[in-house]
Amino acid sequence: MTTRQTLLALALAFAAASCVTSKELADPTILVHSNAGTELGVSTEFGTVFLGQYARGGEIDVTAWFGDGPSLEASIVEPIGAGLFTAETEIALPAVPLAYDAPKSGTEVLVRGRIGRDAWEVFSEVRHDPRVDGILLRPGAGLTGDVEQIGAGVYLGEEAHERRLLGLVSGRVRLIEPDGRQVDYVAVVGPTHLWRLAAHRRELSRKPHWVYREDVL
Repeated sequence: MTTRQTLLALALAFAAASCVTSKELADPTILVHSNAGTELGVSTEFGTVFLGQYARGGEIDVTAWFGDGPSLEASIVEPIGAGLFTAETEIALPAVPLAYDAPKSGTEVLVRGRIGRDAWEVFSEVRHDPRVDGILLRPGAGLTGDVEQIGAGVYLGEEAHERRLLGLVSGRVRLIEPDGRQVDYVAVVGPTHLWRLAAHRRELSRKPHWVYREDVL
């Protein structure tokens, strides 16, 4: 192999490695900014979704993270029912597929969110209770369901490229057992509600026309 061929091979290898790194760094977690406050959400294959903790209408800004850093996009809140909201952005954001079936109790999940520019994640396990319409998670170190965690994404799948969005953290639930014990859980808005996002996208009757911008690779 000539020197030129060697340099070309190294350049191609470096470019490939850079592409992989960018994909791994891209994050479907979003921050939704309104005059009332900032909340967590997730960008999915059918658009963004969040719980409207602060933003339930009007103009907002959305921060999304690409491989080369954050991008701030302007948008308008759209309610889609069942306490869920979406906001379409001008450009395509890093996205994750949806999970359509609730996993059995004991299934491990990843909960991921952000505090400003810093991402956080913690593993937990699915729980079910007939008294609760939805998915519960076992709380633990780093997962409490407090206000700053509302809207964090709950994912199935071990590797980043395998992940599917199971739901969004919606708060804390305290249940009373027959023996009088109090048991705390983290509540999740899951697949029985997230289907509304897919239905909303289909009702638009057209695919979004993403625009090219030099500031987004």
